[in-house]
Amino acid sequence: MATNATTINQNFFLFFLLVLHYVRMLCCRYALPLVTKRLESVKINQRPRNTVVCAAKGPRPRYPRVWKSRNRIGTVSKSAKLVTCVKQLSNVKEEVYGALDSFIAWELEFPLITVKKALKILQNEQEWKRIIQVIKWMLSKGQGRTMGTYFTLLNALAEDGRLEEAEELWVKLFSDNLESTPRIFFDKMISIYYHKDMHEKMFEVFADMEELGVKPSISVVSMVGNTFQKLGMLDKYDKLKRKYPPPKWEYRYIKGKRVKIQVKQLQEFDKKAKGVTEDKETEENSSLEHEEAEASSNKIAKGVTEDNETEWIMSFKHEEPEAQSNYIHC
Repeated sequence: MATNATTINQNFFLFFLLVLHYVRMLCCRYALPLVTKRLESVKINQRPRNTVVCAAKGPRPRYPRVWKSRNRIGTVSKSAKLVTCVKQLSNVKEEVYGALDSFIAWELEFPLITVKKALKILQNEQEWKRIIQVIKWMLSKGQGRTMGTYFTLLNALAEDGRLEEAEELWVKLFSDNLESTPRIFFDKMISIYYHKDMHEKMFEVFADMEELGVKPSISVVSMVGNTFQKLGMLDKYDKLKRKYPPPKWEYRYIKGKRVKIQVKQLQEFDKKAKGVTEDKETEENSSLEHEEAEASSNKIAKGVTEDNETEWIMSFKHEEPEAQSNYIHC
């Protein structure tokens, strides 16, 4: 019985090996045609990029995403909308801030470029109160804290007549950025104090410029020199002219290019430009005078003709009764 069991197991094992060998042969023989068939069935054609080719059901169309909007609005139109939105508001702080908050409610990031363009539009239109409101709202959001923004705010405060707030802003900026304050801030404060006849504060700002080594511009030197002459400080005026003589060269932007020009040539250029404008004005004035002279001569001629007509009418009226009387006598 044991021998029969062992022989059966051996036979079964041999049969299992034969089956495995046959299956392996079948796989090696028919695997290549199956793969070629599969490759022949899937044909890759040149299709547009907006479709994805599926092996089973063909091309699948691409639909637009729900969260992506097709109508994209540029910063120029947004800034124009912001300007129109701000202009329609009153001067109440809560109303202005609420409208600006609702304007940027759906923005993922703060639209700094849009706000800066809107400020530029308001500056061109000289809407100084709106500029102050928009900049203070932007600074309360922690955005746009640059020297350009602070200079725009300082200029708007000065133009709106809010001198105390402008001085507070200037003191804060000057104390925070003692050695890195740009020259345009000094120029602006000196021009403000010059036009307000606040000479002591103007001299203080000019002294700060000299201590920090900031070279004053030509306009600042001329304003300080004019105040020295006005106050009778001729010795200080002479020192100022010796320390800051007029420059020999100056830069001008001609057709968008920075050009270096001598001061003499610049003065001649300005004189020529003034001469052209004066010639145009004189031509206009002469044309107006010529038109007035023609009109007056026409009026005089009309007056003469009217006088002649009246004389002729009077003579005709005087001759009519004489003719009638002659006719009666006849």
